[in-house]
Amino acid sequence: MTADKSAATETEERRLETDGGHDTVDYLDEKIHMFKPATPFMKDHLKVIWGLFAVWMLFTFGPVTATWVATDFMTSTQVLGFQLHYFLTAIGSPIGALVLCAAYAWQRDRLDAQYGIDHETEAEAEAEAGKTVAADGGEQA
Repeated sequence: MTADKSAATETEERRLETDGGHDTVDYLDEKIHMFKPATPFMKDHLKVIWGLFAVWMLFTFGPVTATWVATDFMTSTQVLGFQLHYFLTAIGSPIGALVLCAAYAWQRDRLDAQYGIDHETEAEAEAEAGKTVAADGGEQA
């Protein structure tokens, strides 16, 4: 019982405060600085974005640069019947993009949970409560 209670307390302590003011601030009018974020959530989110951007640069420009630097190796090495430079560009890059999408979604879900961000809409909450929601957002009788 005490282990459950201490785990719950730990979870609450790890749960960080979001930017606050989501009810009072009009974010469409606020300026956002990509290099000096104002909130802890945005700092962590930008770390994820910049990290995955660096990996994307590697997936995108790595094979081309490697072919320029080591032309003989990249053209003479065969992978599944394809030259290495072709395999990395035509097959590796799209697969890498899918992996990056999955990594971003996983990291964003982790950040949302850490900062207590909930994306449930009002219609979803009403549907869970047993109310029938009409397509126009109103309730059906």
